[in-house]
Formats: sequence, structure tokens, C-alpha cells
Amino acid sequence: MTEVERKALAAELLKSIHAPHYGPGESHVEIHGGKVVGMSLVEGLEVVSESMDVDDGEGVRVRIRVPQGIKIEKPVHLCFGMVGERGLQKIELDVELEDRASVMFQAHCTFPRALDISHLMDARIVVGEGARYRYVEKHIHGPSGGVTVVPKTRVKVKKGGQFYNEFYLIEGSAGIVEIDYEVESEAESSVDMRAFLYGKSNDRIKIREAARLNGENAVTALITHIALKDTAQADVLNELYALAPGARGHVDCKEIVQGKAVARAVPVVQVEHPAAHVTHEAAIGSVDSKQLQTLMARGLTEEEATDLIIRGLFSDKDWEVPL
Repeated sequence: MTEVERKALAAELLKSIHAPHYGPGESHVEIHGGKVVGMSLVEGLEVVSESMDVDDGEGVRVRIRVPQGIKIEKPVHLCFGMVGERGLQKIELDVELEDRASVMFQAHCTFPRALDISHLMDARIVVGEGARYRYVEKHIHGPSGGVTVVPKTRVKVKKGGQFYNEFYLIEGSAGIVEIDYEVESEAESSVDMRAFLYGKSNDRIKIREAARLNGENAVTALITHIALKDTAQADVLNELYALAPGARGHVDCKEIVQGKAVARAVPVVQVEHPAAHVTHEAAIGSVDSKQLQTLMARGLTEEEATDLIIRGLFSDKDWEVPL
């Protein structure tokens, strides 16, 4: 692939996520299929990539490291995607934050014209002692739902580390989504995982998020908000295990169902120490009828009003987690 072709693909990826350029001093990496088509790094951020062979598609292995005590002040932008209609993208992501390091990733996965695309992600993340890791991932899919997204992530958070993860899929049809996250946390650490998905048409969504609080005074929150309409279906499994004194956790799953959609939520909470504490709440229902009627009285159609209420659910940043 020539440099001109790389730049053209990078530009098309960025156009699809409505981000034609980055701010000064912001690191970024763009990956189309199994090829890195753009990269710019700040001092202290180490990124190494290599292509790998996969059946019927393209794969890339990416290793990211932030050395001990280094704090990356501005967001690091990651863009994974394919701008064609068909293909397979396999990503192996290995991230290590050494002790007292910090970084915030703003990631986009974009498949704007997908008819039959599979995006497979295997990630391993290690957050060192006293380190701070934040990852916000937004998916942009086309209207046909021709995407299969299968992210599998395994995380270890060491003593005093902080791990925060947000996953958004609210633009376009989801297609098939199977999320599988597992986190092991040590003493004094904090883990916060949040997922927001909007399923439409014939979308099929499965989410499993599991956290084990192995150390004293470890804290975890698992928050999942899903909206479904048409004939979409969703299965959510949240698992939280508190194994040490002072460990505290909370599970919050809310699903909104419209039309012939089907939602299922299973919270699993397990406490293995008398000084640990875990709470959970789950709710499945329809859009609030009073809100819907109020918006329709102001001129919105039922579908427009429903979408507005759902997007409001996803944009609320002020949840209180009873930890």
C-alpha cells in the first residue's frame, strides 16, 4: 500500500466519525482492516504494531505501553474500522500502564457501509499500581446492521489502580454484538464499566461483564443501559464477586423495550467475606408514557420522541452509584 493510499483510507475513516482532524499535541492511531494507515505519538506513549495472518481477512497486533510515572495529558485517539462493505478485521490489543502512569483513550470503531463485516477484538490490559486508565469507545455502524462485533477483554488492575471503560453503540444498526469483559482487581483499586447500546431491526446483542474484587477495599460498578425496538433482542449477564474485606460493588442494568423486542437481564452477585458489600438493581420496561406524550404534544412523532428519550438515557452522566 502506498503512502497516498494510506492517507486516503485514514481520511475516510476520520470522515465517517465526523473527526476530520485532531487537536495540537493529541496522539492518534488509525487502523483500516489489518493495516495501520496513520499514526502520530507524543513523548512517553509507546505503540508498536505488526500485521498477522488471519483466515479470510486482515489482522493486526498492537502493543501500547505507558512507562512508569508518565502521564499522557491529552486524549489518545484510536480509530479502528473498514470503509468497504465486506471483510474481516481482527485486532489483538495489548495495553500496559506501568505504576503511577495515566492515559485516556478515545476510541472509535466505524463501519459506515457494512453489509457483511466482522470486527473481532482480543484485548489484554494491565493497570499498574496507582495508575489511571480511561477508555471511551464509540461505534458507528451503517443502517443495514451488517456488522458482527465481538470484543473480548481481560483486565488486571493492581493495587490503587483505576480502570474506567465506556462502550457506546447508538448510531446505525448494531447487527450482532457479543461483548465479553473480565476484570481482576487488587486492594484499594476502583473499576467502573459502562455500556450503552441501542438495538434496532433484527439486532442481536449479548453482553457479559464480570469483575472479581480480590483485594481489600476494592470498588467496582457495572452499569448497562440498553434500548431495543422492532425485533431486536438483548441478553445481559453482569457478574460481581466480592472476595475481600471492605470490597464494595454495584450492578445496575436498565433495558427499554419497544415493539416486538425482547430483553433479558441476569445479575450474579457473590460475597465471600462478611465485611464485603454488593448491591444490584435491574429494570426492564417501556419508555415513560408521560414523557412520550409531552414530547408528542410538542410536535414530535412517536418514533422521534422515543429516540429522544432513549438518547437522554444514554447521555446522562450523573448516575449515583451506591458504593
